[in-house]
Amino acid sequence: MATAPETTAAVRYRQGAAVVDLPPQIDATAEHALNDAYAAAAERNAKTVVLNFGGVDFLSSTGIALIVGLLARARKEHRAISAAGLSDHYREIFEITRLADFMTIYPDERTALGDERGGE
Repeated sequence: MATAPETTAAVRYRQGAAVVDLPPQIDATAEHALNDAYAAAAERNAKTVVLNFGGVDFLSSTGIALIVGLLARARKEHRAISAAGLSDHYREIFEITRLADFMTIYPDERTALGDERGGE
């Protein structure tokens, strides 16, 4: 029996923020990856977590619920969460579901980090 490939979310640290490169598919299979990435950011005491949606191809209703869970944890811990790289389609979904009311949405990672130079 074949097993599904493990879903991961990479965490990078730039300018005092944790940047979480989200997996292409955010659904129930991404739960552990998202929770692990958030835990890594919290462990490093990142005051801001930028969710990088640049590589996301699919976001299910369960995936939206996972994002809501991260927002709740972050709020409780006084940590800001923002989104970067959302496609127009997913940005509209964030606005319709009112997720956009609880996080700042940036067009890209560079803007989210306030880095006009665009370098590492």
